[in-house]
This record gives sequence, structure tokens and C-alpha cells, in this order.
Amino acid sequence: MDLKKQKRWRRDEEERGFLNERVLMLVFRRMNWEPHALSHAACVSKKLEAVAKRLLWRELCVARAPRIVAALTAEAPSGRIDGGWPALAKLFLFCCGFRPSRHFKTEACLPGHSVHQSRFSKTSGKSFLLRQCRGDLLYVSDPCEHSIGHCEDEIGVYRGVFRRFGKSRTLACLIRRRVRLEAGTVCPYCRAGVWSMTAAGMVPRSAARRLGACDGCLEYFVCVNGHLHGSCWLVPLSADEGDDDDAEDIGDEKPNKISGFCN
Repeated sequence: MDLKKQKRWRRDEEERGFLNERVLMLVFRRMNWEPHALSHAACVSKKLEAVAKRLLWRELCVARAPRIVAALTAEAPSGRIDGGWPALAKLFLFCCGFRPSRHFKTEACLPGHSVHQSRFSKTSGKSFLLRQCRGDLLYVSDPCEHSIGHCEDEIGVYRGVFRRFGKSRTLACLIRRRVRLEAGTVCPYCRAGVWSMTAAGMVPRSAARRLGACDGCLEYFVCVNGHLHGSCWLVPLSADEGDDDDAEDIGDEKPNKISGFCN
């Protein structure tokens, strides 16, 4: 074997070892599925990015939210998820921040940030569904509270995910009402087009009550992959309100410093 072939053979063997799925699983499990490290690793090469999309992000989601993932994939062919596993992982662990919209106008603009602990509940999700859409399964997080300068009011930013949105009653209702996708707005998690549920007239009053928001002072969007994100003006709530038996906390037992995700 000449020198060039020998070097190529060694490089191929090293790459195969680095991309060995069992080794990668062990490494990231040892790191407690630290999302920042996984995100940077996925940017190293296209092969590693493919492994991360197919396997590693899924395992991170399962490790952080086993009950939610089991519910979302219960009726999914081959355990697939709408929008992909990287988008779901980002939705679990990243608050998308806030930008004014045509139905929620304010001078404030809040950047997105990683969160160490989130609480998602399907009971909360039911509060966001019209009565005729209550057969859908939707998980929604508690709002992430953001202070606005010296103002006493706070903006709550929340996010959620539907199971099999393509077959949901909510999508059927949007299509029946001929609601257009919102111009200039995309999903912060998968970059797909979104519908404004406010523009569609599909925001039930129970959503504001569930969030602890001023009535009518909220807006949320749902993308074609079933990811939900929105914002509201919050009113003060007591600390013990809103406990759900079906809620699942997502986050680290020992929070890591996470600065973001590789887009």
C-alpha cells in the first residue's frame, strides 16, 4: 500500500470511529445531552449533522421529556416528528423572545434565550383549542416572564407543539376558514410559515385565563409543522396556581451554561 492510500485509509477509519453512533450516544449521554455541545458538534461535518438530525437530537428530546415524546410519537409512522428532532429540541429548551406583531403592538423587542427549566402541559394546551378542536393533542409551556424596562408590566412568552398537526382538527379549521399564512413571520424553531390564530379568530378566552394574561392582550402563531409560539401581557398570579398532573418539567438537574443553538 502506497503512502497516499495508507493516509486515506487511516482518515476513513478515524472518521468511521468518530461517526460510530454507539460511541456518540455514550459521549453525549455522559454529557447529559448538553444541547450547546451537540449543536456545535452537528456543525462539524455534513455526516455528523445527519447523524445528529436522525438520532442524537431525538435522544436528547427523549432524555429531557420522555412522556411528551412518547405522546407525540404514539401514532407517528416510524416514530417521526413533524418539523424534525432539532426543531423540537430547540422548542423544548429555547425561548424565542418577542417581536411586535400586527395584533400585539408594543415598542419592546426581546431577544431569544436558552432556558434551563420549562414546564409543558397538555391541560394548558386544551385551553388554546376551540371547542370543536378539543380532540387535538397540544402541549403548551408556562409563559417565560420578561420585564420591560422600568415598566411594572411583564410580557409572557410561551411555546408549544401539536401531535400530528397535519391530521389535526385545528389545521382542518384553518383550511376551512381559508386563513392565509402570516406575511413576514416564520416559526422560530423550524423556519416554516405560520398562521396567526388571532387573525384566524381561533383564540379562545380560556387561553388568556390559563396564561394569567389580560383578556384580549395576547397573540400566538402556529406553523405548518405544528409548533406554537406567542406572547401576552401578564397579570400577577399566586405561586401555587395552575398545577397539572400531566405537566412535565424539561431541563437539567444541574443547569449547564447554554448560550444558543447552531442554526
